[in-house]
Amino acid sequence: MEIGDLDGKLPKEAIESISSRNISTLTPPQELAVKEGLLSGKNFVIAAPTASGKTLIAEMPMIKSVLWDRKKAVYVAPMRALVSEKHTDFKGTYPYLKVAMSIGELDSLDDWLAGYDIILASTEKLDSLIRHGVGWLDDVGCIIFDEVHMLDDNGRGPTLEILITRLKRMCKNAQIVALSATVGNAKEIAQWLGAVLVESDYRPVQLKKGIAFDGTAHYEQEEEELHGSSKIPEIRIAEDTLERKKQILVFYSTKKNTEAGAERLSASVERYLTAEERIGLQEASAAILGALGKPTSQCEKLARLVEKGTAFHHSGLVNAQRHAVEEAFRRGYLKAICSTTTLGLGVNLPAHTVLVRDTSRYRQGEGSERLSVNEVTQLFGRAGRPKYDKEGRALLIARSKSEIGELYNRYMNGELEPVESKLGVMPVLRTHVLAFISTRFLTTEESINNFMSETLYGYQYSNIGELKGITAEVLDELAQWGFVERKGSVYDATRIGRRVSELYIDPLSAKWIIDSLHRERDELGNLFVICNTIEMRPYVRAAKEAGVAFMRYQYLLANSDVNYESQDLMYYDPLKPMSTAMMLNDWIEEKGEREITKDYSTTPGALFAKITNADWLLYSSTELGKLIRVSTARLLELRVRLKYGIKKELADLVRLEQVGRVRARLMYDNGIRSVADLRREDCAAKVETLFGKEIAGRILDQVK
Repeated sequence: MEIGDLDGKLPKEAIESISSRNISTLTPPQELAVKEGLLSGKNFVIAAPTASGKTLIAEMPMIKSVLWDRKKAVYVAPMRALVSEKHTDFKGTYPYLKVAMSIGELDSLDDWLAGYDIILASTEKLDSLIRHGVGWLDDVGCIIFDEVHMLDDNGRGPTLEILITRLKRMCKNAQIVALSATVGNAKEIAQWLGAVLVESDYRPVQLKKGIAFDGTAHYEQEEEELHGSSKIPEIRIAEDTLERKKQILVFYSTKKNTEAGAERLSASVERYLTAEERIGLQEASAAILGALGKPTSQCEKLARLVEKGTAFHHSGLVNAQRHAVEEAFRRGYLKAICSTTTLGLGVNLPAHTVLVRDTSRYRQGEGSERLSVNEVTQLFGRAGRPKYDKEGRALLIARSKSEIGELYNRYMNGELEPVESKLGVMPVLRTHVLAFISTRFLTTEESINNFMSETLYGYQYSNIGELKGITAEVLDELAQWGFVERKGSVYDATRIGRRVSELYIDPLSAKWIIDSLHRERDELGNLFVICNTIEMRPYVRAAKEAGVAFMRYQYLLANSDVNYESQDLMYYDPLKPMSTAMMLNDWIEEKGEREITKDYSTTPGALFAKITNADWLLYSSTELGKLIRVSTARLLELRVRLKYGIKKELADLVRLEQVGRVRARLMYDNGIRSVADLRREDCAAKVETLFGKEIAGRILDQVK
C-alpha cells in the first residue's frame, strides 16, 4: 500500500509529514493494521519485530485523533529515555502540532499540559497526574502504550497494568494501541484489551541469528569463519565486525563485566579508527571526564576507553556520560559499546552486530537464572540499521561444541514466553488501593474487587479470591495507619492519606516516616529515616562501621508500628539502609565522589540516583511533617545540603548560579563566607583570581 492511498483516511498534513521522511510505502504490519481498521478507532495490539514500523502505526491514529477528531493523543512508555527520544522525533516530524513531554516531578499536576495536542509521558508520571486529578483525560482520543511486554516486569509491570485498566474506564471512547516486539501471548493481551491483533515477523533489515564457537559463526543453514585472530570470542566477533566497517553492541550481565569487556576490546578496536573519528572521540572523552566536579576512577577509565573507540554503558554512569557515549556511537565515532541488558530497553542504538555474551545472570536472594527468550529477542532486535545495513547479525557464544545446538534450540527456535500479570502481591497493591480511594475513583471493597477483575490479573486468573484477600488486608492496614476511614461500606481517604498518594510514595514508607518525625534525630538519623524506605532500594552493601552506627538509631525502629520483617518480600537487613545513610552523610560532609564511590563500592551514577531519591523523600517528609505539625526546619536545611553536597556553612553561597560545592568551598576558605561578603570591594579580585574573569563576572553580576 502506497502512502498516497491513505488520502481520505488520514489528514493531508500527516501524509505530507510521513512522505517528507522518504516513506512512500507501508510495511506489511502497517498495511495490515490499516486494512484491519486502525484508522476507524478500533483498539489494536501490534506484535512485530524492532524496526518493522510500529511507531508509524502509533502515529497515524494519534494524528488523526488530533487533527480530525479534535482530541488529544497520549503516548506512554516505561523508560524516560524512550519518552524523551520519541518527543524529539515527534516535534521534528509534526512541527504544526503542540507536542509536550512530562517525565519529571511526581508531585505536580502539570496544568500546562492541557494546552497540548500530543502528550508523551512515562508510566509513573501519567499515573501520578491521575492521582493529582488531571482534568484533560476526557479530551483524550488515542492512547499508545509502547513496550507493553513490560506488564511482565516485577517493578514496572503492576503500575502499567493498573494504568491501562484505569484508562480503559476513564477514557471509554479513546482508541488504545499497544506495541511490542516480544509478546508470547499477544492474542491473550489483545483479548484482554478488546483489541484487534496484528502479528508479523516482517523486518526491513534481515536478521542473521547464530552461535559463535571457535572462530566460526554457526547459523541455521550455514557456517561462517570470523575475520580476525583473537582466541577470545567477543574480541574475535568485534574484529570481524570492524573488518566489515560496522559497529557492535555487546551485552553483559553485570556492570563489572561491561567494564572488563570494554577493556578487553579497546586494543583491537583502536587500530580501526580514522583521524576524524579520533577527534570526535576526544571531544566525547572530555565531556565524560568533565561530567562531575572531580572525575572518579570510573570516569577516568571510561574517558580513556572512549578515546580508543570503545565504551561501557550501565546505570552507574551519570546522565551526561551516558548521553556522550550514545551520541558518539550514533555518529559512528565509537565502534563498540559494552552494556548491561538495560540498554536493550531504552534508547534506540542499533548496530550491525549484537552479541549477547552472557545468557545467565545472578539475582540477589534467587541465585543464577537464564535470560528469557523474550529478553534475548529484545536485545537481538538492536542489530541491523535500516538506513545503513542490508542485514543485521545477532550472536550468542557457546562454551563447547555441544552447547551450540542447545543455545540454538532455546533462543533461536524457542517460543517467546507469555506475558503474565505481576499484580498479586501486597506491597504492589498498597499504593494503588490508596490512590483509588484518594481520587474517589473506587470507594468500596466491592468496587475495588470489580476493578481488579478487569485487570490482566483478573483476565488470566478468573478466580481472584486470593487477590480479594490481599485487598482486604491492604484496606485494614491503610485504616490502621490512619490513611483511610471507613463509613459503612464506603472508604474515604484522610487528609494525610490523600497527600501520601499524591507524593507517590509507598504507604509503608510514609507510615515509617511519620512515626520517625515524632522522634529526636540528628542529620545521620534523618538520613537513616529516608534511606530505610522502599523507594531507596537497592541499598549499598553493608559497611563495617554500620553496626555501631545503627545501635544509635535502632530506637527509631523500636518505636514505629512498621515491621519490615513481616512486610518485606526479601530478607531485611537494617545495616544496608544505615550504610546508605552513612554514604549520603559523607556526601553532605563534602567528601569527594571518588572517595565515596570507593568506600561504598558504588558508582557515580548510583550515588547520584540515591541523592535524587533522597531529595524526593526529604521533600515528602517535610510535606508530611506539615500535616502532623512537626517542625521541618532541619529537614529543609538537610535537603539543601544534600542537593549540593555541602556542610551547613556553605548554604548561603550555593544560592548563586555558577556556584556549586567546589566553588563555594573555595570562596569560603578564601574569606568569602556569604553572598553579602561579595559586595566588599576586595572580593571581586579574589573571585576573579579563583575562577577567571568570565565566571567571576557571572557570579558578581548576581550580587549587583
